[in-house]
Amino acid sequence: MDKYDIKVTKADREIAINNGYSEDLAPVTKEKRTWNLFNYFTLWMGSVHNVPNYLAVGGFLFLGMSTVNVMLALTLSSFGVMALLILNGMYGFEYGVPSSMSLRSTYGSKGAKLPGFLRGIVAAIMWYGLQTYAGSKALLILISKIYPAFLNIGNGFEIIGITIPGLIAFILFWMINLFIGLGGGETIAKFTAILNPLIYIVFGGMLIWSIKINGGISPIINYSSGVTKEHSNFFIYLMIISSVLSVWAAPGVSSSDFGRNAKNFKSYSLGQALGLFISYLLFAFSSVFILVGSSLYYKTRMFDVLEIVNKWDNLFAIIFALGVLLMTTISTNATGNIVPAGYQLATLFPKKIDYKKGVVIASIISFLICPWYLMKNETSIYLFLDIIGSLMGPIAGTMIAHYFFVVKRDIWLTRIYAKEIHLYKPDINYSAYLSTILAALVPISFKFVPYLHSYSQVSWIIAFIVSFVLYLILAKTILRNKVDRKQQEMPPDRGE
Repeated sequence: MDKYDIKVTKADREIAINNGYSEDLAPVTKEKRTWNLFNYFTLWMGSVHNVPNYLAVGGFLFLGMSTVNVMLALTLSSFGVMALLILNGMYGFEYGVPSSMSLRSTYGSKGAKLPGFLRGIVAAIMWYGLQTYAGSKALLILISKIYPAFLNIGNGFEIIGITIPGLIAFILFWMINLFIGLGGGETIAKFTAILNPLIYIVFGGMLIWSIKINGGISPIINYSSGVTKEHSNFFIYLMIISSVLSVWAAPGVSSSDFGRNAKNFKSYSLGQALGLFISYLLFAFSSVFILVGSSLYYKTRMFDVLEIVNKWDNLFAIIFALGVLLMTTISTNATGNIVPAGYQLATLFPKKIDYKKGVVIASIISFLICPWYLMKNETSIYLFLDIIGSLMGPIAGTMIAHYFFVVKRDIWLTRIYAKEIHLYKPDINYSAYLSTILAALVPISFKFVPYLHSYSQVSWIIAFIVSFVLYLILAKTILRNKVDRKQQEMPPDRGE
């Protein structure tokens, strides 16, 4: 079991399909995999360069550190993100299972419903709606630049809390996201391959522009927010890294959805490692230089990249930049929200819903929640995301500990997909459940203790470490996994 290789067989896939699972949920065998190193290299670039991430950097610049330290912290964050995505995606790479089934391997068939619901339904669909609304704002600006009278439609009249032009832009962008999501992994791979060079052109160009308008890099490097640091540089580094990991908390739980497409381990691991490092290296420089450079040039705080583009005079540059920003939002939405939601709904109702039906249902729900209302109340949004982030960290920690140290990368696919033969008795891994819940409560409780309140700002890191360690202790000592005796009557999977 030392070699990282594809272990799923055709027999494993047939067992899943014979037990009523759709083709989308069945494990993907080696001959059906098409993703190479370039596909993984470009996969997450759009998820790095998007509007919400630039807004987050604006907050980092007001923690009291220098611009150089902020850029370094962002670059270091890429190593944590690549480790999270690669390690937790090994379920998918080696055994071809989607994230919904990797949760079942860790928590049990019934036990997987709660973490699956939190990841695939609550977090994914909520983010789906918010990302779609954020992208529709860029689309609204784009349309208004081409057709200014568009903004006057309805004369400010609102329908369910949004203006008619805003609603039209939202519907159009929502339909584009739905179309990309229905195409699945193959469509996303082709989409990101096209997007990759455009990202470098737009954000690289904006980086050069910000340097030019300020007469060099010195004004940007020497920029000071004037804020007095409340913590040491080391702790602020941890805050930034934890914040970046929180952004990736949900995709980190569902990275098996993309690991299952890899042709080989080199493509899967090296492609993502290089893609994420280079993306964050560019993002670290471009985000800080663009935001600080624009603020200095326009003599006002400008930490919204859409606001910056909207101030340009060159129509072609505006259209091109906004077009790429729209594409990065679609890429983020597809990889982090649409695909996981589709798979999770298909897993909850395998006989009635397949992946495409799941995507349609998730899309409709993302519309019905009216995300523009949530965007009007930043406090409630961030509180919700803090809670979801605190839950996703423990789930990832538990899953990684289970796969590499408890079962030691040896999964019995027959027991995961079978209807009557389960891994645990009574079909719930209580060690995983307890470690996840307790680890989530730790950073949440810090918010109510004044002396420990600061540590709640590194909640993802704390929750991940606590769940990882606690699960190893519980699974191997106190609450050792109770395996159903029926499995002893079954021959081992893969002819072992």
